This record gives sequence, structure tokens and C-alpha cells, in this order.
Amino acid sequence: MSATVEDRYDVIVIGSGPGGGTMVHALASTGKRILLLERGDYLKREQANWDTEEVFIKARYQAKETWYSADGKTFSPGLHYFVGGNSKVYGAILLRLRERDFHGVTHPDGIAPEWPVKYDEFEQYYQAAEELFHVHGQRGEDPTEPPAAKPYKYPAIKHEPRLQELSDGLLKEGYHPFHLPVGVLLEQDGKGDALPHSTCIRCDRFDGYPCLVNGKSDAQVLLVDPTLRENPNVTLLTRAYVDRLVTNPSGTAVTGVSVVRDGARREFAGDIVVVACGALSSALLMLRSASDAHPDGLANGSGQVGRNYMRHNNAVVMAISKTPNPTKFQKTLGINDFYFGAEDWEFPLGHIQMVGKSDGVQVHGEGLPKWLQWFPEKPFDWLARHSIDFWLMSEDLPKTFNRIFYKDNNVHLDLTETNLEGNRRLKHKLEQICDKSGIYSQLVDRGLYLGQNTPIGGTSHQAGTLRFGDNPETSVLDRNCRAHGIDNLYVTDASFFPSIGAVNPTLTIIANALRVAERIRERLGAPAGSDRQAGDTRG
Repeated sequence: MSATVEDRYDVIVIGSGPGGGTMVHALASTGKRILLLERGDYLKREQANWDTEEVFIKARYQAKETWYSADGKTFSPGLHYFVGGNSKVYGAILLRLRERDFHGVTHPDGIAPEWPVKYDEFEQYYQAAEELFHVHGQRGEDPTEPPAAKPYKYPAIKHEPRLQELSDGLLKEGYHPFHLPVGVLLEQDGKGDALPHSTCIRCDRFDGYPCLVNGKSDAQVLLVDPTLRENPNVTLLTRAYVDRLVTNPSGTAVTGVSVVRDGARREFAGDIVVVACGALSSALLMLRSASDAHPDGLANGSGQVGRNYMRHNNAVVMAISKTPNPTKFQKTLGINDFYFGAEDWEFPLGHIQMVGKSDGVQVHGEGLPKWLQWFPEKPFDWLARHSIDFWLMSEDLPKTFNRIFYKDNNVHLDLTETNLEGNRRLKHKLEQICDKSGIYSQLVDRGLYLGQNTPIGGTSHQAGTLRFGDNPETSVLDRNCRAHGIDNLYVTDASFFPSIGAVNPTLTIIANALRVAERIRERLGAPAGSDRQAGDTRG
């Protein structure tokens, strides 16, 4: 099937999350004809957005798919197919990778690979990404913070009293707590940066929930919708599942994008095609696009498509005491004192940040221990009220055997965890610093800690399946995230990561999309740089 004139575009972007949404936003001012394809629809704003049971227990907004792990067991991946992608439910913590992360980092289980493009080239795009996503933060508090040319445009979110108490206690003990950089549309101290009808109310339904008031800095609210309102040259097609990319006979250019929408198939053509479906779904698209010219999958001459999957070693830890924690908006504090190691451990441990405030339904759903008969009648509600909740993040390594692939028409995800010792030690460090900080009222002899590691279905930090590099034999993309050997195909989600560091990946996705957008603007004959005028998305 060949595309009609009406179905031809200058640029086709597949996926409307942070990578795809940023790309469309950055290219819209070129005036070129741009098509944005999203397999999902708009996420409905409804009361269930803030219902813990609906969101976490019933997985109301999660993709209804069944995948297979290496041991043959089934699981549901934590994917969300909506305009805005997974950013509709992310925690909006937007950290830069540390400068050393770009140079290769040694771990007990191996070396996190060096990046072909270093931090100094990314810095200007990190700054633009922070402004674009209204990141509220404070430079100079985090001892591992990479160099920045300018301060945050938006001031850090103030801690609520219990978190301020924790921060003060950590400072007293010689640690370096810092205000987390949060992407949010917020009014504070009588000043605000909120968009019309989009203002954060600092509730306890921020992390992991869709935002009912559109106060979270997600790709739909900040990128897709404003771009569509202001640029008639940009078209969004929802419920548009791209089942394959078609190339010319030699396989050197994508000539068609095959879309299934509401049961009907349609093909579009674009001079440039940008894939940003998320690291797992983008790799699957490449594998589905096998042809005579690419028998093992599109752009898979290296055999690396779908391999080197990373997602961090993540863990949630609840620190429990007799004193209640009335905090609502808890995601304001981070600790990086052990990011690259500790006195008793030469290897990196990772990053600590607050996670969204838990409630009893969520705690019960996590399957935490039920042996706590000495608690009041409703132990899970009591635990939630008395907990301070932490998210621990350690680096995992890209291994070729950690991969996503098709087998017997089913999706398989093989995952062997790496660097677990660092994460275990990071938990122990957290317990020590919490005890030292004096936030407990001696529940037993010291603080009580409960927690869970992320299961295989936890795919929110997916990365690495289409790594970039200068050598086509060991990478899928070149340093500008163009597929090796395919002139007009780019990728701008976290697929390109050769390593993942130990901070949330979203800001790096956004920054890289801005970086790649400049290369594409040059190809389109448009002036470079206007995509960096990122601060105001109000229209």
C-alpha cells in the first residue's frame, strides 16, 4: 500500500511521551507538515484518577497486556498508552545525570559504559529541558550536582514540616539533603507559573497517579496540547498503533509507516521518521519491521535491538515511627551522599528520594508483612499514617542477555538483575541516617523499616534497548540517535541510553530530544536554536 499525497508528511513522530512530545514541540515552528501518532487516547479526567485502589490495585490505566518472563511466568508490564505516555503517571522528578555518569562507572558486576556524547554537550539542553518542564529546584545543595550554566528558573518547592524536620536532622549529622527538582505547575508564596486551569494543589495524589487538575508537568499538558493549539501544521492521530515500518528495497530509508486504527490499516510516508514509543515498545516496533533487507529486525545489523535493557534497581522503603507523618506532598527531598560510594564501600550505591505519600490501601496492596498483630485495628492505615516513604535507586548494568523479543507471537522480557549489593547497602545507609537524624520516637529499639523491590513488571525507568554509539557493530543508533545505515530514522526515547546512572531518566530523554531536534531542523533547512526557547508554553 502506498501513501497518498494527503498521507505524506515532512516528519512523522511515533509516540507522544516526553521523547516524542518534545520532538514535536521543538519542530513545530519550522512550519513543516508534522504527524504525531499515538497508540492510545487522551487519559480521561475522572474521580478514579485519584483513587488508590483503581490506580494501583486494579491498574485502571495500565496497558492490558500479558508478557512472559524468562522462567515462563506471565506478568503485566507497567506501560501506559495515552497522549503524554508514561509521563501521565510519573513522579515528575527531573534530575540530570551526574557528569561522571557519562564517562563510564565501575561497579562490582562490571562497568557502566561510557557515552559517545558527554555532559558538556548535554548541558545546554538540560537547561532548556528544565525550563520547558517547569522544573522547581535549587542549585548548590547536592554535592554530586553537575555544572550548570544558570540557576533553576523556578524556585524549589518548600518542604512540609515533617520533611523539613528530616532535612534539618540530616544536615545536623553532616549529610547533604537537597530539594528535589520537581516538574510541576505551582503557585507558592503568592507567585506562580501555572498554566490556565492547571495548578498543582500539593495533594497526596501526585506520584504514580494521573493528575486530575493537570498540575503535573507531563508531555500532554506542556507539549502536545499547546503545540496543537498554536501550530496548524501539526496533526495528532490517536488510537494509531504502528505495527511496522516499511523501507525501500535496499533498506536504507523508511518509506512507509503502517498504522492500524480502529481496525483499519493505513500507511503514511514521512521524509523523516522519529520513533519515541518508550524503550520497550520502540524495540518491539523495530523487531516487527523485519524485511528482506533487515531479516533480524529493522536497524538490527549489530544484533543489539531489544538487548541491554535497563530499568534501575528500585526499592520503596517505609520508615515507621510512633509519631504520625501528616505530610501531603512528600516528593521534595533527596540524598546523594552515597551516589558514588561510601567510606565502607568503594562502588556506587545510588540515589535516595522521597516517594509519594502512601495510604493504607496502597500499603495493603503491596503485600507487606501481615504479622504485625500488635498494631491497632487497621494496621495498614496506621503504617501509612506513621511512615516516611523513600524511593531508592541504584544503577543496573546493560547486559545483552537482558532483552525484549518476540517468541511464538508473544512478548518476552528476560531480566537478570545486576548490582544488587549496592542497593542492599543503600537501604542499610538509609536506616542508619534516619536513626541518626532523630525523627523517630523509638517504636521498638530503633526505627522500623518495611519495603518492597520493584518486580519485573515495573518498567517505568525502561532504557537501553537501542543504544547509541559510534560503532555500528555494537550499537543501533549513531551519536545523533539516527539508526545506523538508515538515513531518515531517528529514536528519541530512553532506548538510546548506553548506561542509566542512578537518577530518573526523563530529563535526559527530554534534553536528548531537544539535541536531536536541532540536527533534524538542520536537515529541514530551518534555523537551529529556536527549539531551545523553552520556558513559556502558555501560548
